[in-house]
Amino acid sequence: MDFQGFAEKDFAVFEIEGLEPRMDALIANVRPKLTELGNTLTPFLSAACGEEMFPHVAKHARRTVHPPADTWVAWAASKRGYKALPHFQVGMFADYLFIVMAVIYESPNKAVLAKSLIKHQRQALNLVPDELREQFYWSIDHTKPGGTKHSELGKDGLQAIAERLGTVKKSEVICGRFLQKDDPLLRDGEALVKTIEDTFETLLPLYKMSF
Repeated sequence: MDFQGFAEKDFAVFEIEGLEPRMDALIANVRPKLTELGNTLTPFLSAACGEEMFPHVAKHARRTVHPPADTWVAWAASKRGYKALPHFQVGMFADYLFIVMAVIYESPNKAVLAKSLIKHQRQALNLVPDELREQFYWSIDHTKPGGTKHSELGKDGLQAIAERLGTVKKSEVICGRFLQKDDPLLRDGEALVKTIEDTFETLLPLYKMSF
C-alpha cells in the first residue's frame, strides 16, 4: 500500500488526556504510518548515506505517567538503536510535522559536530535553499517544540550552538524542516515522501559533518 500521508486526526491524538488513552490512539492511528514511512524511506537513506540505515519507531516504553508530547520514526546506521548516533527523524508534535537530522545528548559525536560547525560555518549557514529558509529550524532540545528559524540563526547563533555542543554534557542539536499540521502537502503521501527525501538530501552535509 502506498503511503497516504498524515491527517488532522493524527495530530489530534496529542490533545487526548492521560497516558493510556493517548498511547492507544498513537498505536492505532499514528504508529502504523510511521512504520510504513520508516520502511519506505530506508532504501533512499541507505543509498544517500552510503551505508545501511535502520528505522526505529518510537515506543515510549519508559513512560509511566505523562503522555508523550511527540512521536517519531528515526533512522541510524545501527539496528540496535539510534540515540547514540547522528540520525534522521520524521515525527510530529501537536502542531507540526518535523523532518530533521539530530545529534542528541547521548551521542559522543557531539564534539565532532561542534568542531565541524565552527570549521565549516559558511557551509552550515548556506545549507538551506533561500526559498526554504523560513521552514527550516535549529533547536538545542529535542523534547521541546519550536526552535530558531534558519533565516534568523546567523553566525552568532550557529557559533553559540557549536560552543554549547562542545562544552555542555547534555547538549544536542536538531536541524530540519517543519510542516504545519494544516499544510496540504501532508495529505499527499507521494508528494510528502518526495519532500522528506529532498529535506534529507539538504541535511546530508550536516549529517556527514558529525563523523
